[in-house]
Amino acid sequence: MNNIIRPIFHFTIARIFFSGILFCSLISCRNTTEEIDNIRGLNRADQLDKATDVTIYYSDKAQVKAILYAKEFVRNEGAKPPYTDIKKSLKVEFLNDSGKVESTLTAKSARIFEVEGNVIVRENVRVVNKKGEQLDTEELVWNQKLDKFYTDKKVTITTPPNQVMYGNGLEANADFSWYKIGNLKGNISVDSKEIPQ
Repeated sequence: MNNIIRPIFHFTIARIFFSGILFCSLISCRNTTEEIDNIRGLNRADQLDKATDVTIYYSDKAQVKAILYAKEFVRNEGAKPPYTDIKKSLKVEFLNDSGKVESTLTAKSARIFEVEGNVIVRENVRVVNKKGEQLDTEELVWNQKLDKFYTDKKVTITTPPNQVMYGNGLEANADFSWYKIGNLKGNISVDSKEIPQ
């Protein structure tokens, strides 16, 4: 009689065990529409539009203010907020009202947030104005709406004839004709006639 009870007992435990697994499996298969879209790739942040050798004109009131040249342009519409990455190098020419180049910015990469009007340029960032003054830093934010540059990173400014200034942080206008540096250090040449006696 013990031999008959044991198989029934094992069968009942196995049936309860597999029913529990089936029940848990059925419950865990209920996904939201968003989860299904993520699985199918419809909401993926890496849905990208790519282009190479791109030229973009930034204008204000029908006047071109800047021209951006990019080697690789990658638009990410799925991100929140959406952004565009520029890779493999970029160049921006800032123009005056006459359409002449006032300053030039170069860098290895950038990220454009169009809604906020911010462009974050990174890696070997260099800005040179028409006076030959040069800014070097590793990250710079260009606010298109204010038409200004900002950074809280280390900066180096070289002005003719070989004067070098260092600082932490910078605020400047787009043509780089005006700038303010935080914690300024460096050597500045002064004409002896300008030194008070």
